[in-house]
Amino acid sequence: MKNMTLAGWVAAVAAGLSVGCGGVAMAAAAPLVSPQWVADHACKPGVVVLDVRSPVGGGGNYYTFLRGHVKCAVYSNYKKAGWRVKANDVPGMLPPTAKVQQLVRSLGINNGDHVVIYAAGNNALDMGSATRVFWTFKVLGDNNVSIMNGGYAAYAAAKLPTARGADKSAGNGDFTAHFQSRYLATEKEVDAALHEHGVTLVDNRPHSQYLGVVMPGMDKRAGTIPGAKNVPQSWLTVNDGGKFRSVAQIKALYKYAGVPTSGKQINFCNTGHWASLGWFVSSQLLGNKDASVYDGSMSQWTRNPKLPVQQQLKIAGN
Repeated sequence: MKNMTLAGWVAAVAAGLSVGCGGVAMAAAAPLVSPQWVADHACKPGVVVLDVRSPVGGGGNYYTFLRGHVKCAVYSNYKKAGWRVKANDVPGMLPPTAKVQQLVRSLGINNGDHVVIYAAGNNALDMGSATRVFWTFKVLGDNNVSIMNGGYAAYAAAKLPTARGADKSAGNGDFTAHFQSRYLATEKEVDAALHEHGVTLVDNRPHSQYLGVVMPGMDKRAGTIPGAKNVPQSWLTVNDGGKFRSVAQIKALYKYAGVPTSGKQINFCNTGHWASLGWFVSSQLLGNKDASVYDGSMSQWTRNPKLPVQQQLKIAGN
């Protein structure tokens, strides 16, 4: 290979770098990028900044985008654009691959583009919009994707360049999906995990829902999947804000919760939104490549009367 020895090529691959034409090593996309990095790269060729703000977590909507956004960003409403659909009475499911592939193409995204996603950055709930879309890109086989740490709130607080009005005309991209099942856990796989050793189930919902004190409206029974550990979504960002905690802090929280940082792990919540936060932290920040998301989560699980639910604290009337 030109410009690189065999030893250099092997070293680059071992370091997690992609090797492009001519043997030139290029850094793989980091899971998190800073607001300053986004400001420096947003309008460069091959970079697509994706604004997914929506009412989730008070994140806003298209009118919020019109009033101010990262320069050169394109907009896609996380709640309404089609990133999630209702399937078999279960809300928030991953759409069929062809459908979500078309959604990505409609945003002008090509396979070679570096996609940088940002949410509002108000709280962990709204940052879940970014992690869920990030996870979707991973399921579609795209590894060149990042999240802006801190969301738009951090970008605006840093007084970085913004724009007003409609987004740029994206046109149609040529993005082609290559489905990666390893990121997605099915109901059958979760059920099997109850009888397997070495599989950690992680409930990323608030502790009250985990205990069964509170039952969300999308679920049919209160409680959690038997044996699951609880790492609430609000633990994963600093003070339940838009910035992710450091690796050292996350490891300390996982240790407290009894969750290993390696080995097979299935994250779940009610509909796979908060679970994407837990998966992102485990898979992308802690490097556990055996982590996955149970897309249907408790909304799907509690609809099947044959599947067990553990209610650790029973309250009369619940």
